[in-house]
Amino acid sequence: MALSATVIGAALSLGGCMSGGDNDVDALALAAETDPPDVLYNQGLANLEGGRLGEAAKKFQAIDRQHPYSEWARKALIMQAFASYRGGNYEEATTAAKRYISLYPQSDDAAYAEYIIGLSHYRQISDVTRDQKQAAYTAQAMRALMDRFPDTAYAEDAKSKLRVARDQLAGKEMLVGRYYLERRDYLAAINRFKNVVDVYPDTRQVEEALARLTEAYYAMGLVREAQAAASVLGQNYPDSPWYRDSYALLKGNGLEPREGASNSWFAEATKKIIGAS
Repeated sequence: MALSATVIGAALSLGGCMSGGDNDVDALALAAETDPPDVLYNQGLANLEGGRLGEAAKKFQAIDRQHPYSEWARKALIMQAFASYRGGNYEEATTAAKRYISLYPQSDDAAYAEYIIGLSHYRQISDVTRDQKQAAYTAQAMRALMDRFPDTAYAEDAKSKLRVARDQLAGKEMLVGRYYLERRDYLAAINRFKNVVDVYPDTRQVEEALARLTEAYYAMGLVREAQAAASVLGQNYPDSPWYRDSYALLKGNGLEPREGASNSWFAEATKKIIGAS
């Protein structure tokens, strides 16, 4: 994309007269400040098409800075978020998208801005052994998108990525729970496994969480609770290998899964799992 004549002239002047460097730099800055927004916008699009994502983002950012609150600035701000996301500058993408939502919450592109925020966090989700704050941010953004814009074209993908993020968060809880279980800190382990069932009943981690609850309760000598946990597991996942393991644990000690009528948590757990399925 060709530069404007004013900028080219200033650049040539800068190269041809070193003694007047300060004035030439000022002239170049002035020329950049007076670029019309449509020119900057088209330059940004040209940079996008050419794969120069960083330069594209700068062009769109310049419109927002030089022509604030104009229609061009509105269009440029969402394009800045997009270019930054495509370029892997997720923090800049998130900042631009959040600013867009705060300025133009009723715009047709507000849903897309929320989607960019979610995608930016989604791309930074790390292995379950590491901190899962990006998974939490992903879940928050994708949930906001689905709640505010349920009919948007991005809702289906948002739902899919929300599920992945929640499974990641549940996986982290399971990792910590297993750590405590291995060290025979059964109460701490139980709290983690129960949290998976309570908060993430729609994830694939629930089966193991119920099996680990059976194991932890039995190890503590809480037989009724162990039977109830196995019963919830069997009612909801009768073909699960985790249920077979839990059933074998109890059967090997002359016990069977049994509903825990005396403990309301197990009844609520069943409701949550059924509601999430």
